[in-house]
Order: sequence, then structure tokens, then C-alpha cells
Amino acid sequence: MITFDHVSKHYAGHDGPGAVHDLSLEIPSGEIVVFVGPSGCGKTTSLKMINRLIEPTSGTISIDGEDTRKRDPNELRRSIGYVIQAIGLFPHRTVAENVATVPHLDHWDKQRIDTRVNELLELIGLPPRDYAKRLPAELSGGERQRVGVARALAVDPNIMLMDEPFGAIDPIARERLQNELLRLQQVVRKTIVFVTHDIDEAVKLGDRVALLSAGAKVEQYAPPAELLARPATPAVTAFLGEARLVRRLALIHLRDVRLQPVNGSAPKTTVAIGGTLRDALDAVLRSPDGTVAVVDGDRVAGVVDGTVIRLASQ
Repeated sequence: MITFDHVSKHYAGHDGPGAVHDLSLEIPSGEIVVFVGPSGCGKTTSLKMINRLIEPTSGTISIDGEDTRKRDPNELRRSIGYVIQAIGLFPHRTVAENVATVPHLDHWDKQRIDTRVNELLELIGLPPRDYAKRLPAELSGGERQRVGVARALAVDPNIMLMDEPFGAIDPIARERLQNELLRLQQVVRKTIVFVTHDIDEAVKLGDRVALLSAGAKVEQYAPPAELLARPATPAVTAFLGEARLVRRLALIHLRDVRLQPVNGSAPKTTVAIGGTLRDALDAVLRSPDGTVAVVDGDRVAGVVDGTVIRLASQ
């Protein structure tokens, strides 16, 4: 668990409450917690104080009860995975050499490094036989970002910090990387602190979302469904915008919805039972009669329409 206990960061010569002012927050082990909020609200500053790239002015940050100030900064940073938007791969090193950066610093032997690099490249979907000897310039932006994630995982850290890692990627590759992160999390179960300004990304990825305003004030800290259903402050409502309820539909899966039975012929417009209410809403709007068949393989599980969507989203 990562604990912020009345943490502040003030810069000399700057008036006001500071970049971060009196932040108290607990990040449970094994969860993805997303810091989201407007530019300049202290998201990245808060993130960087965890691995002491930025030192707090006051307060305490602890990991599993240990004050991070009691640890050597370099050792602390090597024990925490760190992924940034710019990726930061060494251009003159191969993919394998980039992934092996921290294991080399920790003096792993060559066989152990090679085994770990191959394991990680397989994990992120870049087979070592095809990618290990390539240079970063030979990769797409999405592939480079995957290598950055693999490098952060190299020494199997319990914690990963991700600072807008997909912000510079095109929308299609970004969605693929988000899905890849969720898949990886099912396998590796890390404590991930993720910074973004995109509320849709926060809602999709986060087990919990901390919506911050100026000075890293916590306007609301909650699971995505609760955040969207019950905004705690006017600032949360304003940041979520008018699409708040539509975003909430993306969190409700059709498998968990009470569908209408099929009476007579099933509607010709269909949606897969593995989808969400947002998928169903899109299909309902396309359907000539406003009804959609929910299919589970070759079987029609039921019918969804506007009434089903409204009741399920309440």
C-alpha cells in the first residue's frame, strides 16, 4: 500500500497553496489507481514524489508502512517501475538492451537477464525472435510504448508509476495499449499509479479514480462506477461533463443486465453479450425499431431496448 499523509510540495518564489497541498490518500496494493484532473492540478508532481524524483516539502509518503525518505533514492527508484509519455528508450540500444537496463544496474547475470527479457517480450506481444535485436527507430509508437512497459517490469517491481504513458499515441493504438495494460494487470497484479487528463481513460483503466483539482485537492476518490453515478462535488460534475451517464454505461456489462425475453422473432440488429450497455445503446440507436437481440454465440440470450438500458443504468 502507498500512503500519502498530509503531503505538500511548495516551490520557492511561488505564492499560493503550492503544487500539492496537504494530500492524504491510500493506494491499495494490487490496484490501478488513476490520478485525473485539469492541467496543473498536481497529478504528475504527486506521482513523482512516490519515487522521490520530486521531494515533498512536508508530510510523509510510505510504502507498506515504510517512510520512503528512509530509503536510498536510487535504490527506491530501481524498485519501482516508471513509464512516461515520451517513453525514453535509448535510441542506440536494441529492444532487448533497453528492457535489460535495470537488471544490468542491479548486476543480474547474463543468463538471468536474457531469460527475463525474452519472458517480458513474449508477455507484451513482441516475440523476441522478431523484436529483440531491433532498434527503437524500427518500431511503431505503440511498439515503443510496449517496450517502455516491459522495461518498467524488468525487475518485477511491486509498484509501477505511469505518467500519461499513452498520451502521444494515436487513438487506435491508444485503445490497444489500454486493453494490453488491463490484460497484463490480470497476469502481473501490480500496484499501478496512473496519471491522465482523459476521464474516459481513467474510467476504463482505474479500479479507483482520484479526481484532483488545483493543489492536488481530492475532489473525489472512488471506483469509476461510483464516481460517475454520484459525483461528490460541483467540480467533479463539471469535469465529468454532460457525457457522464454515457460513460457510466461503458462500465455495465450485458451479462449482468436483466434482459427482456424474446417474443416471436428476434430483432435483426444484434449485440454480443460480452459487450456493455454503451455498446447496446449504440445498437439500439441504429436499430429500425429500437430493439436489439443480445447474442451469446449462436444463442439469443434476450432483447435490450431503451427501457432495459434506463433501468439497468439507475
